[in-house]
Amino acid sequence: MAGTPTVNDGRAVPKRRRRPSSLAIFGTIRVRDYVALAGLAFLVVLGVWMLIRLLNLVDARFLPWPGDVVGKLGSLASDGTLWGDISVSVTRIAVGFGLATVLAVPIGILIGVYRFAEALVEPMVDFVRYMPVVGFVALTIIWIGIGDSQKWSIVFIGTFFQEVLLVMDNVKRVPKELVDIGQTLGLRDVGILRRIILRAAAPAIWDTLRISLGWAWTWIVLAELVAANTGLGYRIQAAQRFFNTPTIIGYLIVLGLLGLITDQVMKAMGRWMFRWAER
Repeated sequence: MAGTPTVNDGRAVPKRRRRPSSLAIFGTIRVRDYVALAGLAFLVVLGVWMLIRLLNLVDARFLPWPGDVVGKLGSLASDGTLWGDISVSVTRIAVGFGLATVLAVPIGILIGVYRFAEALVEPMVDFVRYMPVVGFVALTIIWIGIGDSQKWSIVFIGTFFQEVLLVMDNVKRVPKELVDIGQTLGLRDVGILRRIILRAAAPAIWDTLRISLGWAWTWIVLAELVAANTGLGYRIQAAQRFFNTPTIIGYLIVLGLLGLITDQVMKAMGRWMFRWAER
């Protein structure tokens, strides 16, 4: 029969059923299926949480009902506390992460392209990168004070050194053949950097910024745990003092949602800006 695979002895064998593309290596998935599976994961976590409470496996003082957490967030939102804390923390992240990115990206590109710059900068950046950010909290308070500048500096320290090295790696992964072609066509270093290296590395650099922004959310909470009177981290620390578990869990959920939103927005922007890379 035409179209039916056969083996050497002439016997027909059935076609192997193709796996769904979402189960294949580097496969694709429809948006609605992606959203459905993501929603299912959240529902499973919520179901486990409610089951723990139904079976009374954990005392309500340590793990309140989901409804109690939602109610607490609702009261904090209605009196403006939640929105004020979000606004303050987002502003601090924007400033600290923005400053880190403005400096880290060009430095990372420079040391990724020129070996002399790598020898001059990379070992020192790597040295500082392994210093715990927690250790800088007290020092920045002594050096800068307890204002917003201190919070910006913690976000900066926590993201800048990581960004520099990641951007350097992004640039180093640009195929050398592309640079050779540019040189063969007579492009100068500036032209090769602008028209070849930056364009080829741009999608990876954008992913680096997306990942680094996730770290910024962690560091701003750390900065606000000490010497602060506003912000998401401060509210968590204040709730711990009074054993206010619904507020602690509620603010952790808010942080997770804010991080998820920013991550998905940056993913969507990356797909839009670098459509050619997706293809």
